[in-house]
Amino acid sequence: MRVLLVEDERKLASALQQVLRDQQYVSDVAHDGETGLDFALTDSYDVLVLDIMLPKMSGLEIVKEVRKAGLDVPILLLTARDAVEDRVLGLDTGADDYLVKPFANRELLARIRALTRRQGVLTGTDVMEVGPFSIDMTQRVAKRGEHTLTLTAKEFQLLELLMRNHNRVLAKELILDRVWGPEAPVIGNAVENYVHFLRKKIDVTGQPSFIETVRGVGYIFKAGQSDDTSAS
Repeated sequence: MRVLLVEDERKLASALQQVLRDQQYVSDVAHDGETGLDFALTDSYDVLVLDIMLPKMSGLEIVKEVRKAGLDVPILLLTARDAVEDRVLGLDTGADDYLVKPFANRELLARIRALTRRQGVLTGTDVMEVGPFSIDMTQRVAKRGEHTLTLTAKEFQLLELLMRNHNRVLAKELILDRVWGPEAPVIGNAVENYVHFLRKKIDVTGQPSFIETVRGVGYIFKAGQSDDTSAS
């Protein structure tokens, strides 16, 4: 399960991310509202966990923008305010549940499980398809047509990110943050190197690459190309 956690208290965010990791959940963390909204609109998540009081943009504003974009992802709000009016405002804005700080980790996990059950998340059928490519997120298997691709963990993450954002230019900095996170290399050409590795594994000789370089910016995954795997 993929969880987006938007929390500006960094120690709390780090602790909650470890709690989620212990449950085998994949989580992204943002420490301000604008970054959190960008994550929510560009990636696919099973649950959003949002603090209400955030720098740059509040959790309630994120909820409004997410709903305005037509996303029905379950949203759990975190807040230190426990007044009935605050809870009603959060739910009326478009959130699905409300948890008052401080809370027990077990309750947070129970709320997340309840929201995903309510949403009908089917963990066994989580397959993403873009062009001739498909990724089974549960089995962690990537294919081009019927051909299974042999990818390293980082190559798989890179392909997933590109496919989720197909036909959209992704800056190298964003790719570095999303694929490597806190482990992002300080120096070197990690993004360029892994794009090169991935191209060698997913492209067909004599055909245009699905991953195009946008000079000075980053990369774009072109999903509209026809596929001819006869060469492979």
